[in-house]
Amino acid sequence: MTPDPAQTTLPPQVSPPTFSLTTEPLTAAAGPVLVALPVLPADGAEAPAVGPGAADVADQLGLDLLAVLEAHRATGRAGEVTTHPVPDHDRVTAVLLVGVGDTGDDALRRAGAALGRATKDRDLVASSVASVAGDSGLHAFVIGLTLGSFEFHWRSSGPVAQPVRRVLLAGAPDRQPTVDAAVAVAAAGWRARALAATPSNLKSPAWLADRAVEVAQASGLACTVWDEKRLTKEGFGGILAVGRASATPPRLIRLDYRPRRARGHVVLVGKGITFDTGGLSIKPGEAMVNMKRDMTGGAVVIATMGALAELGCPVRVTGLVAAAENAIGGDAYRPGDVVRHFGGRTTEVTNTDAEGRVVLADALAYAVQELSPDALVDVATLTGAMKVALGLRTGGLFADHDVLATALEEAGRASGERLWRMPLNADYEEKLASKVADADNAPGGPGAITAALFLQHFTGDVPWAHLDIASVGDAPEDRDEWTAGPTGFGVRALLHWLSGADPLAGLR
Repeated sequence: MTPDPAQTTLPPQVSPPTFSLTTEPLTAAAGPVLVALPVLPADGAEAPAVGPGAADVADQLGLDLLAVLEAHRATGRAGEVTTHPVPDHDRVTAVLLVGVGDTGDDALRRAGAALGRATKDRDLVASSVASVAGDSGLHAFVIGLTLGSFEFHWRSSGPVAQPVRRVLLAGAPDRQPTVDAAVAVAAAGWRARALAATPSNLKSPAWLADRAVEVAQASGLACTVWDEKRLTKEGFGGILAVGRASATPPRLIRLDYRPRRARGHVVLVGKGITFDTGGLSIKPGEAMVNMKRDMTGGAVVIATMGALAELGCPVRVTGLVAAAENAIGGDAYRPGDVVRHFGGRTTEVTNTDAEGRVVLADALAYAVQELSPDALVDVATLTGAMKVALGLRTGGLFADHDVLATALEEAGRASGERLWRMPLNADYEEKLASKVADADNAPGGPGAITAALFLQHFTGDVPWAHLDIASVGDAPEDRDEWTAGPTGFGVRALLHWLSGADPLAGLR
């Protein structure tokens, strides 16, 4: 049954903060305004120190800021926020003293996120916090403040909180390109989270395709969507098998970014399972609760594609999202079925809950056969085994090319989305063997490695990397720039890599 649109209309969502630069004193901003200043740790001194902007604020407001820090036992550690109300000033309502730790990018990102949480439901904050760092620190601070402010809701009474509406940053106009780039990256991360957070009574494969079309129209991308008829005609057997029991048919989404002088071609592939029951190999009830976000890989690809033009990505990029709902019904694919993928390779299904690799296989095969890229990267919340291996703060990286692996690892470190390279160990290849097909879709442990080996067969001789983000697809609680719920992990790392001067150096 098709859902009643009146019952599945997403209410208006909050917007991320806007950012601008000023060379005026922070206290000169038209109030009411919160003033945020950086606090540096003691580092051998007797007490922490207040950074740029502090002298003017102390003079204008008649405050002894060091006494305030001492009274609150502030340390200056990254992300620590001390709030001091200013009740009698005509513009400034409070001073926020924000710890910046070692002033590195990670510390500035953490400081930004903490400030974002501390200033919700306010109109304006004027901040010199990022003045302690160079452009990369400013970039990290803006991203942290934005993503730390993220909210998603479906309440009749509206959102619980609103992000601060405007952020005024102390800095010269020549830092505007850095702010603009950070805003683009943060907005992409925000979009990926919002897509993943949307409940599946609204988020069908067709709905996800419609959102991709909107992103394409706003970003100057070309967009093509395969419906179930075209998928059948062209032989996308994996996507069709996984999605066939659902009342909402599957889709394959393609987005194309083409700069004027493209220096190579990258294809990104995202897993777009809009809800995962596990199929006939049904999940336990508690394991289904977060399965609306099993399309996080697809959300990451869509959001990344939408930011490429703003960041001046120098290579052609194609994004593919294999979207389906893994449902239960009389037409559900079964354990023991054999699926024929795009290009002809076959898979014996021994577990219908190992569906992500089945849909990704079609998209990977299509990318290799039809697009001939210089590099191929897929992103998926693929295996619970990755959580066991890496915990909940690091994403998994498999790659068959050292240069590509190194580029992604470095992008992960720089962006704050850390990736740990896992062994693509061919010793486990024999586990994939099937008596009736080219491979078994659920060959057992080590689960993350055998899943990657399964996908590798669809990547031809193209340099390929697989990001298994099941370990980081959801945050259990607010921490640093992550907010409880879907994280959108992967957007920042991919955009850092793709917006570099030559993302494909050593790969062509």
